[in-house]
This record gives sequence, C-alpha cells and structure tokens, in this order.
Amino acid sequence: MGKNREFDVVVYGATGFTGRLVAEYLNNQYGVGKDLKWAMAGRSEEKLAAVRDEMGVPADVPFVVADASDPASLKAMAERTGVVLTTVGPYQLYGSDVVAACVAAGTDYVDLCGEVNWMHTMIAEHGDAAKKSGARIVLSCGFDSIPFDLGVYFLQEHAKKQLGGVVPRVKTRVREMKGTFSGGTVASFRATMASVGSDPSVIEILTNPFALTEGFKGPDQPAGDKPVHEDDLGMWVAPFVMAPINTRNVHRSNMLLGHAYGEDFVYDEMMMAGPGEQGEAVAKMIAGDTSMMSDDAPKPGEGPSKKEREEGMYNVLLIGEAKDGKKINVTVTGDRDPGYGSTSKIIAEAAVCLAKDDVVEAGGIYTSAPAMGMKLVDRLVANAGLTFDVDA
Repeated sequence: MGKNREFDVVVYGATGFTGRLVAEYLNNQYGVGKDLKWAMAGRSEEKLAAVRDEMGVPADVPFVVADASDPASLKAMAERTGVVLTTVGPYQLYGSDVVAACVAAGTDYVDLCGEVNWMHTMIAEHGDAAKKSGARIVLSCGFDSIPFDLGVYFLQEHAKKQLGGVVPRVKTRVREMKGTFSGGTVASFRATMASVGSDPSVIEILTNPFALTEGFKGPDQPAGDKPVHEDDLGMWVAPFVMAPINTRNVHRSNMLLGHAYGEDFVYDEMMMAGPGEQGEAVAKMIAGDTSMMSDDAPKPGEGPSKKEREEGMYNVLLIGEAKDGKKINVTVTGDRDPGYGSTSKIIAEAAVCLAKDDVVEAGGIYTSAPAMGMKLVDRLVANAGLTFDVDA
C-alpha cells in the first residue's frame, strides 16, 4: 500500500466529464486546510490547466501527465500516489495497464468499471500479485455498484441485530431513478458487445452470476430478464440495466467476506414499474429499451447540465427475507443523477476512504463491501448525499 507518498489521491482522467466532477468535488470537500494531498492527471497539461480553471480548482493543485498508451507514464504516476482514482474507460480498452502499474507499485486503486468480462480478466491476471504487493484494487466504485453492494452489506449487518442472523435472500427493487446513463457506460457496453463479437466465450462470463467468484458456484439465481408481476409488492417489475454488473459484484463481496451471507445466498435486482395494466405497459417498455445502442446515446465526455445533475436522484429498496419468513427492508437513496453527479461523489469518497481510513489492510482485488464496509457507508452519508436506512 502506497503510504507516505507525494500524493494521497491522483485523479486520472481529470479532463473527462466525470473526472472533472471528481476534481470539483475533492476541491469543495477536501480543499484548502484539509488533510488531503491530491493531484489531477491526464494526457495534456494544457487541458488539465483549462479544466482546473473551469472547475474553480486552486492553481496550486498539482498535475501529473499520464497517458494510457504510455506504460512508463502510468508507472511513474502510480509510484507517486497512495491511490489512483481512474475514470478513464472503457477499462477493457484503456484500463489494463493502469491496474498493472498500481499492482506493481503497491498502489491502491478505484475505478468506475461495469465491464464484467474485463474484471474477470483482471482478477485472473493480477489477483495474486496484488496480494503480494499490498495493492488494494477496488473495482466498480460508482453508481454501479456501491449503493447496491453496500446496501446489501448494510442490510445484512442490521439483519444480524434485528433477526438474529443474515438472510439468505435479498431482492433489490429500484423504486425511482432520474438521470441518464453516462457516455462512459454506453462506451463500455459497446466495447463489451464488440468483445463478444470477437470472442464468443465472453458470453459465458457475462451470463454467469458467479463470474467474479473464482471457482465458487452458488445456487441458481433469478434471471431478471423479463417483466413479472410481484404479488408481494402488488406491482410489475422490469429488468434493471445495471443488474448484470451489480449482482456479480454482490456475489464477489459475499465470497470475499468468507460467504458471510451464506453459500446459499440468492440475489437479484429489478426496476419497479407500477401496478395494474399501466404498470405492465411500463415494464414492457423498460424491457424493450434499446437506447444504449442508439445513435442518440451519450458519447464519452458528454453529460447532463449542472441543473439536470442536481435534479437527478435515485431511491432503491432492498428486501431481505429470512428462512422463517421474517423480512427486513432497507432504503438507499442518492441526491444527484446516478450516472454523473452521484457517481463522481461516490468514487471520490471511496478513494479518500482507502487513503485515510482504517479499512482492509491486505492487498487484493476487491469490491466495496469487503474493502471498506461501514467506513465507506458513513462517509457517503456524511459527505456524498447518500442515505442508508432500515425501514420501520
């Protein structure tokens, strides 16, 4: 782990749309007089200076010039900082050398990855080396998958107190979500589809709920691929676009926590569409949405206005079911649009949590719950506009 280095956190990709929001957040939250040494990194010092001025970041915030096509520059960046926070995706195109540099330097790492095939490869290629070097590589530190991964962790911690033990079944239902998915998410989705085209075996990884659990295979999981009516909720639910990422990370967390949720744990995510015929129609519309593949989808570097980000939000219900039928419900909310406004705050706090808090010490390739747990929950609630609440 990279302690006592020149910087605590380097934001790699600071000139991109999400990266500049991260820089703005770190400046506002941990600026003058706060105990955080951070720097902005990207390919061009000129562009970094322009973004720094545009986002109101002080002139004394340092720059690090680093380029995904220049491994030596990535090595130099990793060796100068305790944590690399990277927003430079799609990660399967631009992220592998960043992970390799951090693992080699014993430097901690957080990203916004939702590319299960790439994550599977990184675990296989760098898992053992990260354990040896002490680098804590934490994947998927944005809207996918922290509100969901930490939501399940938070629910299970409270189930132990309220129900006397963890629950073997958690259903996550997105009540409401306002905001667009990011251009980076679209680019990652398309890069993944391209990799399927060139290597059909990728489909096996993408369709396996236990793709990230390194040999462990649990019970059958709900497919979540078509609209259904849920009698207990009295409404229709539809496939949730982030479920193929989040569910894999939740199962990895369970494995890394020593199967703290049980080896028989079942988990799924769906989106609430409403009751009756109207709910059914909405659910079918959601299920048929192909906007990720449309020419109008956001491009990397594009994103919503400040007003749109601030008017965005999300509200997620997690339902824990014990074997005896008892239930515990948890609500997780965010106060900005998920793809940009909330994501930029979440990943920033994840990086600061690794840099500053007493969390997992051993190196390895992690998800948020086993790496940071309640320490990160507390930071997100205190600073980043999230709530985690047990429903009365």
